[in-house]
Parts: sequence; C-alpha cells; structure tokens
Amino acid sequence: MKKRSLGFSFIITGICLASSVLAAEKAQWGYSGPEGPEHWGELDPQFTVCSTGKNQSPVDLTGMVESELPPIVFNYQSGDNEILNNGHTIQVNYNLANTIRVDGQEFELKQFHFHSPSENTIEGQSFPMEAHFVHIDKGGNIAVVALLYKQGEPNVELEKSWALMPENSGDKKAIPRSISANTLLPKIRDYYRFSGSLTTPPCTEGVLWLVMKNFNTASKEQIEKFSHTMHHPNNRPVQPLNGRLVLK
Repeated sequence: MKKRSLGFSFIITGICLASSVLAAEKAQWGYSGPEGPEHWGELDPQFTVCSTGKNQSPVDLTGMVESELPPIVFNYQSGDNEILNNGHTIQVNYNLANTIRVDGQEFELKQFHFHSPSENTIEGQSFPMEAHFVHIDKGGNIAVVALLYKQGEPNVELEKSWALMPENSGDKKAIPRSISANTLLPKIRDYYRFSGSLTTPPCTEGVLWLVMKNFNTASKEQIEKFSHTMHHPNNRPVQPLNGRLVLK
C-alpha cells in the first residue's frame, strides 16, 4: 500500500483527567446488568457521551492505513508508586515525572491499569489482557498507550505489581521496590494510532490512542490472578469506528 502522511489534531478543550475521574465517581457503574456498558449513558448526565459519542473506544483495529508515524519518545524511569484496587481495575499510580512525546507534545504518565479480556481487538482478535498507560499534558489533553498481552511466559516486571495486588475494592498499597513502566513495554514500539475516548465513564472523547503492535506475555496464573481479583470481566465492548482512520 502506498504510504501517505496524515496529520491529526487530538485536542480536548478544557478537560483534564482529574475532572473525568471525579465525574465517574458521581454515579455507580459496572460491567454487567443495569450498571453495565450499554446503560452507562443513562446513569448520569455527565455520562451521556457514552451513548451518543461517535468517537468512542475501544475499537476493533481493522482496515489500517499506512502512514509515516513518528516514533513515540519515551522517557520513563523507575520511582515511588502505589498500587490500587478501585473496584473496576488494578491501577499503579506514578509520582515521578515519566513522559512521552508525540508530535512535539509532551504527556506525563499518571497511571497504568489493566483490563481482562482486552478492550481493543485487532482484526477481530481479542487478547486475554490489556494494559493502558494513561498520560496527560499541561493543557489537559489525554494520550493512552495500550499494550496487549498474550498468554505465555511469566512476566517478571508485571509480577512486581501482582505480588502486591490488593484483593479488596478500595484497598491500596505502597510499592517498596520500583516498577519500571519502561520495562513493561515491548522493546520494539511500532504502534497503531487513532482518535477515541476514555473506555470508562464519562467516556470523554478526543483521546489520542497509541496501541503497541508488538505484544508482551503474561502467564496463565498471572492472568487468572487478575481475573479472580476483579471477580468479573472488566472490558467495555468494542465501539463503531464511524469512519475513523486507524493509522499504522
């Protein structure tokens, strides 16, 4: 396929990650029954875009368009952090400045968390687990680096978090040894790119999604430990692309 360079502006006006989280706490939501994804838009006026939005995530990455995507510049380092069970996922919060640079914009890593099974799929293929590295820039714009996991060899760096995984919703623990987000990512960092949304309420749109092409592995036991702790799948179903381009 002939390569072409496409420019996109992924801008969220007046939105920050903190306000999205606070909005999500105003109404109870979940992954099944009356509080499940098909009802999120009805649970709170601030969640309306979950039902009405046209650029929602996750998606099935298909019909990818070749483009000269610039490398993502990662500046991740180990540092103090904590692990949290918020009832919806297991999340590792970062305190030090870890950043990525995309199209000249610098985004700071705030946290990474997990979904099982995966939220994004590739050509209809689902994966047993997915990690989302959530970044925000000084203007409140959000960029998510997504990493898909296949079942295979145990993941040594992941195990540092898993060994301290809080079993109960609301519990959190300090992580005494540094966890390197850089080590969690694959060595080759080619990626797919599209414009989407947060995959949880309030489903804010305008999020820059950067999905790693290469996978990491996690053992059957590691995947099952996460699923057992969550007690249920925590993936939002894929949403229509509605004409959006997925670049590769």
